[in-house]
Amino acid sequence: MFSGPGLFSDIGKRPKDLLNKDYVSDQKFSISSTSDSGVAFTSTAVKKGGLSTGDVAALYKYKNTVANVKVDTESNISTTFTITDFIPSTKTIASLKFPDASSGKLEVQYFHDHATFTTALGLKKSPLVDFTATLGTPTIAFGVEAAYDTTSGAFTKYTAGVGLSKPESSASIVLGDKGDTINASYLHHLDQDKKSAIVGDFSRRFSTNDNTFTVGGSYAIDNLTVVKAKLNNHGKLNAVLQHEVIPRSVLTIASEFDTMNLDKTPKFGLAIALKP
Repeated sequence: MFSGPGLFSDIGKRPKDLLNKDYVSDQKFSISSTSDSGVAFTSTAVKKGGLSTGDVAALYKYKNTVANVKVDTESNISTTFTITDFIPSTKTIASLKFPDASSGKLEVQYFHDHATFTTALGLKKSPLVDFTATLGTPTIAFGVEAAYDTTSGAFTKYTAGVGLSKPESSASIVLGDKGDTINASYLHHLDQDKKSAIVGDFSRRFSTNDNTFTVGGSYAIDNLTVVKAKLNNHGKLNAVLQHEVIPRSVLTIASEFDTMNLDKTPKFGLAIALKP
């Protein structure tokens, strides 16, 4: 089992997941099932405003290979192949989308006990090359990310961050947008099951002097019901109620209010995920 510092994308992931995950703003219905051959199917329908979309996905695992194929209502076909340990300590991910084949990407991840590296490039004539490196341990990690445009011959992105992760807490500081933004976040779990937690997130854009501070949390009412809420300094209040109606099937109800403009119509979202 890998016990290194994790990927660069893992820095700050736990606080951001708590602040963003499950805060739906539309109507979503999904159902998942598994066939006798081991293929997992997921069908999703989404209604946002007056527009309805959907997709069907199939996932198949065989030894160290995972294949995922998704077809949406606009006849776009997305395929992802993931191969683990094709070369020792690596994971290779190839993604293609039809009919826009130029949007494909190939990524190679390398894992070490004290470092991880990733390289991703687009599958087109003049691709964008993305590189990340993370050094440290599962507890503390230092990472950098850069993107190079082979067409213009210039770096389009460089980011640096540090993350501290413990079973009961997680903290991170990330300097991004070529040094124009800084983001700091902290999460602390209130119970051993990690169902209740508090979180804070602060971001600043130096070029515009814009600051955003968000506080939030989750609380497990019982083994089947969890409530979440978050509020930022601009007066945006979001709340989520999740309830496991039957085993492995979850109902999510979300809402958004502008506390600085109470005349504005609140937004509501609903999601049902069924896993027989």
